[in-house]
Amino acid sequence: MSAKVFHSGRKRARRPGRANGTRTALYLRVSTADQKPDLQYDGLRGYAARAGLDVVRDYCDVAVSGRREGRPQLNALMTAARNQEIDCVLVWKFDRFARSTRHLLVALEEFEHLGVRFVSVQDQIDTDSPMGRAMFTIIGAMAELESSLISERVTAGMRAAEARGRHLGRPATSPRIVSEIEALATSTNLSIRAIQKRIVSRASRSIVGEITKRARTTGTQVQMGKECV
Repeated sequence: MSAKVFHSGRKRARRPGRANGTRTALYLRVSTADQKPDLQYDGLRGYAARAGLDVVRDYCDVAVSGRREGRPQLNALMTAARNQEIDCVLVWKFDRFARSTRHLLVALEEFEHLGVRFVSVQDQIDTDSPMGRAMFTIIGAMAELESSLISERVTAGMRAAEARGRHLGRPATSPRIVSEIEALATSTNLSIRAIQKRIVSRASRSIVGEITKRARTTGTQVQMGKECV
């Protein structure tokens, strides 16, 4: 850390004379404790000064991976946005803020709903500008394309495996085990857990439950039919 004191999440006093709509939060992230946020911090403060933005809070996650769900300072930033405490979010780069394209899109959609401006300095994206709004649309399209491509690859892989005679999904339960479960289900009042224990866990509890329910339902229906004859 440089000689300047960096306060993550500390509220700064708002300077007088600023117009409404300029309350800005900085978000910074470094992946390890050895890394310093100084480059991001200086760049963001410089941009805010040139753009006439009033930095009211800093949020910095330290030693937190970009893929990790729980980032306390990012969570605090989102809470501040939802509470209408800020008007603008300023980040150094997309990858310092978002875990994925999908995460970025969801966050941008929420900021748009809340009326919060989002600026990524290095990516030169500002959602208040026509180009920024166009990029927002492109990011959404890219996220949808990414999802579609993944789905297509999975489907193609499954078809290729099936064409080669490979069984997909969980292994089929052998007829012998099915018969044992059915016999226990119809001849006893054992619970599903107890039946699974009797067959030495050769089938999962969900499979045992499905077979037991089916066997007991069928058995009840048969018995009711006999009584009606």
